[in-house]
Amino acid sequence: MRKETLRTLVRGAYEIQKLRIQAGNHIVANWKVKAGQTPGEKEDVMDDEGKKLLQIIRLSYTRITDGLVNLPTSKRFTGDGVIDDYTELCLVSQYITLEKQEKEHFAKLRIIIQEHPLWKNFLVNVRGVGPAMASVIISELDPHKAKYPSSFWKFCSLDVCEDGKGRSRHKEHLRTIEYTNKEGKPAERQGITFNPFIKTKMMGVLASSFLRAGGEYADIYNAYKTRLMNHPVHAEKTKIHRHNMAMRYMCKCFLLNLHMAWRKLEGLPVSVPYAEAKLGLKHGKDVA
Repeated sequence: MRKETLRTLVRGAYEIQKLRIQAGNHIVANWKVKAGQTPGEKEDVMDDEGKKLLQIIRLSYTRITDGLVNLPTSKRFTGDGVIDDYTELCLVSQYITLEKQEKEHFAKLRIIIQEHPLWKNFLVNVRGVGPAMASVIISELDPHKAKYPSSFWKFCSLDVCEDGKGRSRHKEHLRTIEYTNKEGKPAERQGITFNPFIKTKMMGVLASSFLRAGGEYADIYNAYKTRLMNHPVHAEKTKIHRHNMAMRYMCKCFLLNLHMAWRKLEGLPVSVPYAEAKLGLKHGKDVA
């Protein structure tokens, strides 16, 4: 499979997911205002109350459209006390359509990714990595361009910059990028040095999935967090700070193992991790 084609499919699936989430949040906000409540401020996070409300609205939509191939016309529409207006029915219909498209897209990705050698020989055995996350990894990372595991870390914004801080969008972490402006002339601008899409999926999705699944990487997280708590340099840090440090460490260990397995599958030279080569530490368990 061509990486560019797979990346288009993966990005498309997540774009639909994003639209579905936004539509769901708009529906919940609309009904909260309708009930005289104040909707939440975060558009990408739905609380438990919002999820229950959305479930009630979904049941109302099912009752109204039961047995119908298409939506009823505005003249034939009859509210049920939950969905009272035809425009509300159309808004919920949009959400249901996006939800269906999202499921179809991710179902297709599951079929496609199961034929990839990296899935069959490595990722399928990693607890916490499913077909959707595997699709992100395979479509965004390139073992041919990453000679060392640190290249994956940097691309995912998991490395440490010269100032000792984790790579981010901070001004001191930006780099000068050359590009052609709208007049067709060469120009420069400041830009990030990592892939924000995979960073979000790595730290916002995969890390939590590792912890929920248990297993090797959850053990790495727990062991490293314990070390931080008992280390005098880190003992005064907040719980959330130590948690984030352990999450980053866990993901770096995964990327190190991923790099070695993927390069081997591609017939590329496999670099020996610094921790193993210089410090004699067991591979994948104690990277910096």
